[in-house]
Amino acid sequence: MEIETTRFRTLKGPLALLEATVLSAIPISGLLYVLDVPAYVHKAILTEQYLGLFLALILSGTFLAVPASDNAARDRIPWYDLCLAGAGLVSGIYLMIFYSDPAPLVKLGYITWERMPLALLTVFLILEALRRVAGWFLVGLLLLFLLYARFTDLIPGLLGGRGTSWESLLNSLYLSSDFLLGIPLSAGASIVLPFILFGTILMGTGGGLLLTSFATAALGRFRGGPAKVAILASSLFGTISGSPVANVAVDGAITIPMMKSIGYKPHVAAAIEAVASTGGQIMPPVMGVASFIMAEFLAVPYREVVIAAIIPALLYYIALFVQVDLEAAKIGLRGLTRDQLPPVAPVLKETLSFILPLAVLVYAMFLIPLSAGKSGAVAAFTAVAAGFVRKENRAAPLRLLRALPATGRAMLDLGVLLAAAGIIIGVAAVTGLGFKLSAALLEVGKGNAFVLLLSTAVVSMILGMGLPTSAVYVLLAILVAPALVQFGILPMAAHFFIFYFGVIAVITPPIAFASFTAASIIGASPMRTGWAGTRLAALAYVVPFLFVYSPALLMKGQLWEIALSLTTAIAGTWILGMALVGYWVRPLGLSIRLALGLSALGLLIPLQGDALVGWVVNIVGASVATPLLLREWWRSEAEKYVTVSTAAE
Repeated sequence: MEIETTRFRTLKGPLALLEATVLSAIPISGLLYVLDVPAYVHKAILTEQYLGLFLALILSGTFLAVPASDNAARDRIPWYDLCLAGAGLVSGIYLMIFYSDPAPLVKLGYITWERMPLALLTVFLILEALRRVAGWFLVGLLLLFLLYARFTDLIPGLLGGRGTSWESLLNSLYLSSDFLLGIPLSAGASIVLPFILFGTILMGTGGGLLLTSFATAALGRFRGGPAKVAILASSLFGTISGSPVANVAVDGAITIPMMKSIGYKPHVAAAIEAVASTGGQIMPPVMGVASFIMAEFLAVPYREVVIAAIIPALLYYIALFVQVDLEAAKIGLRGLTRDQLPPVAPVLKETLSFILPLAVLVYAMFLIPLSAGKSGAVAAFTAVAAGFVRKENRAAPLRLLRALPATGRAMLDLGVLLAAAGIIIGVAAVTGLGFKLSAALLEVGKGNAFVLLLSTAVVSMILGMGLPTSAVYVLLAILVAPALVQFGILPMAAHFFIFYFGVIAVITPPIAFASFTAASIIGASPMRTGWAGTRLAALAYVVPFLFVYSPALLMKGQLWEIALSLTTAIAGTWILGMALVGYWVRPLGLSIRLALGLSALGLLIPLQGDALVGWVVNIVGASVATPLLLREWWRSEAEKYVTVSTAAE
């Protein structure tokens, strides 16, 4: 996994050793906990104790590795950051000591002399770490939640309530296993961490370039080949990264100039890469961080989330692939020449070092089955072994040790975000904010599910423009998802709905980080790239509504119903691509595009058992689209015949 290093310190000597030690301790302690190593030596470690250690290392590592500002020196650590790093260790180690007591919950309600300074210190450290890794917006949001919890009694109306004293609030937020040490931090420390290590090892052994070479060898020769290379490489890279911006930075540097070189407009090439990279967060078997947290919120095994994600992810990439292919046909683009393609046999051989760990991951998670965290750890060890298939890795085995501090560095942003999310969860629990917002949303919906879903989608998109997907998902899972579930929506569908709109916000203007990153690589217009990406990802704005109304697209239902819904959805996706691009075997007029677009929406609506509506709209959609496409094909053949006849004369 490629880790952004420009904003981290580059230290030498004893300070570099100190930083590497703290960062390496994050994955090492995580693996020991996930693999139950303490149990083998007859030591009982509570989850809260491990999370206290995790928090201590994350906070300490952040102040050692991340400077206080963009202008700060990168080659040294100022005295105040060393003090903050030490304070981070103290705040987390106290939690370990607290939960080593035989009956910690009995002591939880007693506010002792040392807790308030430590709780206040911990909140301050989280706020400062959050400012460094995510900026002022999230700091302001977290402060707003804290002030709301303290002064709820001053707020009129539905959102008002009884205020909470600072002592009681800080004590609960700091020590309770339902707040700071709750679901988000637990998911990150015990599930996400092994997968980050897995991806770091794969990328550290040349996985990024290997994926691009494999995709180029497989698809580069077809029309618009580089664009198809971008889709395949980015979808594969996304399964082990989950970060759209990281995906764009790694793959886009290769694929975007390649797409431009064969004739794609710069903003279209950038948009293709942005959309392909963003899909990595929804692409099984390894998805974005939010998907792991989702499994914890839903209290289901991660494999159930993966299974539910398969069909929506498949439709997302089919829609993108179809549009890219038709766009290439429309403007007459060709693929790469033979001398531009890498040799197939060596690439396939080396690709085994990437495929084998993924196969082991799938086997461990679905067939044994192991927990998600243990599956990720097993896959990481397999990736280490498989990496030696390549000569350059056998020649320098110590390179693999770099994965440990690199994984710790990759966990810093996430760990701080999840700690902040735990505080927000605590505020929502203490104040009943989640219940109040659910009631307000239900009042807005007034019995209309579509209005409720539409308002939820808008909120998700707005938050997603300024926050990481995991932060957006946690906020909405606390504040909005309960309203959707109370309305009668399947919990898995409700959580996937907010997850999807949080994901696609990174490619949607006016603030679209993935699109803007891709545009910067080629010097394209950021806004044109964003709007092109919105068109390419159009299906992603529709599918969440579909699987809410019919969970067959989430693999929920009878087998025949799922299979038939998938078949009609793929047909609808294909036809929607034609309508959006305005081309099939020949250019399509506006009226035909509109008719095909409506037909596609009819085919996309899943079947719902005996419900008549799904059957009717699918039949109508097929009945409208089939003759239109046949007519266009017939006209295309007739034009070819006339052209050939004229040439012969």
